Amino acid sequence: MRKLFLLMFCWPFLTQAQVNQDSIIIKKMSDEIMTNGKAYDLLRQLTKQIGGRLAGSPQQQNAAIWGQRNMAAFAADKVYMQPCKTPNWQRGGKDFASVVGFNGKAMNQPLAALALGNSLGSKGLVEADLLAVADFDELEKRKAEVKGKIVYYHSMFDPTIVQTFGAYGKAGVYRGTGASRAAKYGAVGVMLHSLSTAPDNAPHTGGMKYDEDYPKIPAVALGPNDAKELYAKAKKGMVRVQMQTYGYFLPDADENNVVAEIKGATFPNEIITIGGHLDSWDVNEGAHDDGAGIVQTMEILRMMKAINYIPKRTIRFVLFANEENGGRGGAKYAELAKLNNEKHVFALESDAGGFTPRAIGITCSSAQFKKLQPWSALLKPYGTEITAGGGGADIGPLKTIDENVILAGLVPDSQRYFDLHHAKTDVFENVNKRELLLGAVNMAAIVYLVDQYGVPK
Repeated sequence: MRKLFLLMFCWPFLTQAQVNQDSIIIKKMSDEIMTNGKAYDLLRQLTKQIGGRLAGSPQQQNAAIWGQRNMAAFAADKVYMQPCKTPNWQRGGKDFASVVGFNGKAMNQPLAALALGNSLGSKGLVEADLLAVADFDELEKRKAEVKGKIVYYHSMFDPTIVQTFGAYGKAGVYRGTGASRAAKYGAVGVMLHSLSTAPDNAPHTGGMKYDEDYPKIPAVALGPNDAKELYAKAKKGMVRVQMQTYGYFLPDADENNVVAEIKGATFPNEIITIGGHLDSWDVNEGAHDDGAGIVQTMEILRMMKAINYIPKRTIRFVLFANEENGGRGGAKYAELAKLNNEKHVFALESDAGGFTPRAIGITCSSAQFKKLQPWSALLKPYGTEITAGGGGADIGPLKTIDENVILAGLVPDSQRYFDLHHAKTDVFENVNKRELLLGAVNMAAIVYLVDQYGVPK
């Protein structure tokens, strides 16, 4: 009873009967998803029949056609493509790294390595002494030693940060800018500890960006076990290493966001967006990142049509074209929203994996959050609650065209996500069907509530 009172206090125009009805409808949505959900089957198709979907690749283009076909089959009111240009980075070959000397003695110790996304090839084999540093502070202190060397960053996650996305953000600066920071002082290459929590040796790729003021040197991520061993070896003596990469860019590719709509019956000009990104890196199937978000988005469309749900507001289901190495899909979606003078009131993204849902994170004013927080009472039966802070790279650009739009993100349990993220292990077999479907249930519940009552002022 207290939960119902809180909801009625938050939304004073609600009656107890309405709150009860909301609970019944959310349960109906959940039952349809958990009993008849197609997300897991769709994910199998996406990962096993299409595979890894690097921006600009034939697989990425095939995925867009697959998404359009399936959303049309779910009887969306409208399904269409939004053309956009995306980066077209190519790995170009089998990346290589090895320890070839220690304290002047020759050796041959191959290292598990993957070139970082958007990095350029080494133009042949690069061999140099290794300078191993813990962080950028140590790099600055030892900058006189950098010239002509390959720099290694020991970019491990801080294990004391329980929320792994926080640890990822802290370590991610070494992947993003480490090459140019080292090139500034004359480094000829960069290696780093993969941004991973896994106790294995699978290297994790991921996007980086060059500073145009410095040479564009090759950069690789090492498997966690090899990286730790290399760092320990460098503490004991002089290590000599080799590396070779092949990355290059082709002209930007012609790709598409895929958009499906259910037209609102009462406020058709108010738009709620749900989405995930179709692209992945080339070394895996992109099952958690972000196949899960894609099929959860599609599942909510399927479910709403299956139960004959008629929304008050227009709901859009968007499969974004390019998040991993450019964010072009989200930028194009926002650009067209501005051009078409659209009113977006709420946007929800799933891009944190298909693990057990823990929360719906929401970015809004403190006053709005206070009014939204009691909705947790309706979400808790399905394992989540409303928490502060949420969104996603694909929906973020909407905030630049309308600061009033509320952004939200599905927050699954994150403890295993970075075992798989951007590595060969991000495959269909590592996704649990029930966890995946529960994510769609919680996304559907928050979208339903926003659709029914709008967003607070």
